[in-house]
Amino acid sequence: MASMGLNLDEQKAIDRFRKDVVEPSMTKLVILDFWAEWCGPCKALTPVLEKVAAEYADKGVVLAKLNVDEEPFIASQFQVRSIPTVYAIHQGQPIADLTSARSESQLKQVLDQVLERLSLSAEEQDPQADIGQLVAMGEQVLAEGDAERAAAVFAQITDMAPDNPGAQSGLIRALLAAGHRAEAQAVFDSLPDALKADPVVAQAGSALELAGTGVEEGELQALRAAAAERPADQQAQFDFAAAAFAAGQRDEAADTLLRMIETDPEWEEGAAKAKLLKIFEAVGLEDPWVAQQRRRLSLLLFG
Repeated sequence: MASMGLNLDEQKAIDRFRKDVVEPSMTKLVILDFWAEWCGPCKALTPVLEKVAAEYADKGVVLAKLNVDEEPFIASQFQVRSIPTVYAIHQGQPIADLTSARSESQLKQVLDQVLERLSLSAEEQDPQADIGQLVAMGEQVLAEGDAERAAAVFAQITDMAPDNPGAQSGLIRALLAAGHRAEAQAVFDSLPDALKADPVVAQAGSALELAGTGVEEGELQALRAAAAERPADQQAQFDFAAAAFAAGQRDEAADTLLRMIETDPEWEEGAAKAKLLKIFEAVGLEDPWVAQQRRRLSLLLFG
């Protein structure tokens, strides 16, 4: 965590964090719990964390609690947007998101997996493989629909490995899914051209392009109404589909474009199909939703 250009309070916060979390994590696995006094779910989770940490103490696990109201700067560095948020920290870096593990059995299962991975890393594990596991973790969080937390995970990974295409792509897509389009664009614009040319980062760039400058709810409703009132107007359908995808309504966008293809596949030199294929690219060809929509497209085109 960088300390240059900070005021005195921020520097003190980092010093406390280094003492309470970073230094112990150099030889142990630290469960870092972001909480607050007013947070009911945090208080319910505390006894679970304390019990499991005590049981795993002989395996090198310790618990550190960070009150987000008392340490807002540290919480902001981890991009904590909701609590409780729980990370596993090792050697000063978050290596797993434990937030979804709310029961004792779930937490133990995740800790066992993390500890097994750490034991492998002690035997000359490839650092890039470790980054790959973290990227996979971020993708899982994003696939589960928690875009805010996924963005926080990917931000931490890009701090560790700024040249990793999967991490940068994940950060851009997670920010976009969370509604932070300007931040996502800023991340993409800051990347060197060589990284932008990587296929997975280019995919994120396509998603940004399709998102446009954002769509207000009123504008989306107006375009939806126009498309409903003029079902034969292909331009009205196309405009609504583009706006729907930009607003995160990808099912409506796909349904509309598929109807257009069924009605007039050659409209504007196949613009509806081209837009749909670009959406597939932006979402990711391996995504289950894309696979489903591609099957629908194939049935339309080939019967």
